[in-house]
Amino acid sequence: MSASSRPTIVAANWKMYKTIADVGTYMSSFYDALPDAGTGVRLVFFPAAVLIPAVVEAVAKRAQVGGQNCHWESEGAYTGEVAPRMLAAAGAELVLVGHSERRQLCGETDAQCAKKVVAVLSAGLDPMLCVGETLEEREAGRQQAVVLGQLSRAIDGLSRDEYSRLALAYEPVWAIGTGRTAAPADAQQMHATIRDAVASIASPSIASAMPILYGGSVKPDNAAELLGQPDIDGALVGGASLDAHDFAVIAAAAAEVAA
Repeated sequence: MSASSRPTIVAANWKMYKTIADVGTYMSSFYDALPDAGTGVRLVFFPAAVLIPAVVEAVAKRAQVGGQNCHWESEGAYTGEVAPRMLAAAGAELVLVGHSERRQLCGETDAQCAKKVVAVLSAGLDPMLCVGETLEEREAGRQQAVVLGQLSRAIDGLSRDEYSRLALAYEPVWAIGTGRTAAPADAQQMHATIRDAVASIASPSIASAMPILYGGSVKPDNAAELLGQPDIDGALVGGASLDAHDFAVIAAAAAEVAA
């Protein structure tokens, strides 16, 4: 499968921003700025869990909605946690797993990410697994070992059907929220390396079909160049997704590249 046959996905990670009162205005502004709703692009919004029903209603099936995190158990005495089936009942279709902020700030491990991937799939949701290295790891020349270790420990052993429901996001930790962005050629190299690893872990056909997004200070002025790389199949957008117009510009750039 060629890059043009894979879906182009543009996803907004709202992190711990926005309230229900913000949703309607944001979506109106976003779709006004993107009249064709990003033809040829799969749009995804990852709001805080409490906002999921409001976002589902506001996008009116023009986009998918996902959870930013979940627990690996379906229920239990885990105060403050959210189960995958709860996200599904709220209208979510996807879940982010292993976002760098979860790994760095909350101590999330590769083993926990692996359990979350399985739990998400078992709940009928699709996981978007995030992998990426820190600045120290990159400067030590360990970026490939770190990223491929995160990847293999989280997805090894899935079934062919489960692999077909998985998306990946490469997000170098040093580029998230810092304004620094991986050079397009460097990002492409890592994406190609990840795809080769998926071919070894699963199969070449699965690797060829799997969407791999880039995340790390994606903005309107760099989106087109990043998304134009052959192994970059979309963007997981953080800070720039909080502004409806900026996110619409990124979605439009993705649509143009995908056309």
